[in-house]
Amino acid sequence: MDRKLLGIYLNDHLAGSVVGTRLARRIAKHNEGNHYGSEATSLAKEIEQDKATLEELMDRLDVRKKRVRLAVAAVTETAGRLKPNGRLVGYSPLSRVIELEALTIGITGKLELWQSLKATGERIDGVDPDQLIERAEDQRSRVRDLRLQASREAFS
Repeated sequence: MDRKLLGIYLNDHLAGSVVGTRLARRIAKHNEGNHYGSEATSLAKEIEQDKATLEELMDRLDVRKKRVRLAVAAVTETAGRLKPNGRLVGYSPLSRVIELEALTIGITGKLELWQSLKATGERIDGVDPDQLIERAEDQRSRVRDLRLQASREAFS
């Protein structure tokens, strides 16, 4: 296994997990008191756990975390909030749709990560790629259902 390329790949996904965690928390915050908020809170916790799993995996493989890349990811997520949403200020139904779409993209990327690691055939103690794949598929399905409902609400 090429450790240099693996390090780049894992750091890219770690940066994505920073964005995903912050995004899920933001969705939860803006939707406190409704089913979007409770589901996003649950997803944020799961995504944080997946991020921790990735960090443990990187530690076991002796892959150094690229702190600058993580900082850039955090700034990028913050800048993403500037997307027009049909209101001059504040959260709108379109905000919810866009954020859920972005979360779907992130979860799909994580799913691809776990599938790629499984495809290498390398066994890593404490990491069950099938379980991680199943969890990512479940997360993606739950977010898809939320996004479709948010789309109906926003555009009907």
